[in-house]
Amino acid sequence: MSDRLKMRMLEKELEPYSKVLTQAAGTIVDSDVSRYPIFVVHQHQMDMGIPLIDKEQFKGNWSVNASSLEEFVTKNIIEQEKIDGFRTVYKKKEDELCLFVLSELGPQFIFIPKSK
Repeated sequence: MSDRLKMRMLEKELEPYSKVLTQAAGTIVDSDVSRYPIFVVHQHQMDMGIPLIDKEQFKGNWSVNASSLEEFVTKNIIEQEKIDGFRTVYKKKEDELCLFVLSELGPQFIFIPKSK
């Protein structure tokens, strides 16, 4: 199976999470925690962000922690010189949720549509 096909399957698998993540993103922005919420999607124990969805309770394959651009910079996942580029991409995708997915395809940012 190609990586592209795996990525499409992953995006489809994450769709049921959209409503909860959309609400959480709104809360993060409205509470002035961050203008750039990032959701860390993982299958193992994760020491980043605040646990939001536990895969066992959600009956899914993925757990999700709520994080932010600021935490990613503090933990050197996003380098200082790449902040402006990240913000530009993020703003172009304002109708989507930013996910940092840790999967067999390696760590990567993906965007999925917000729930309406």
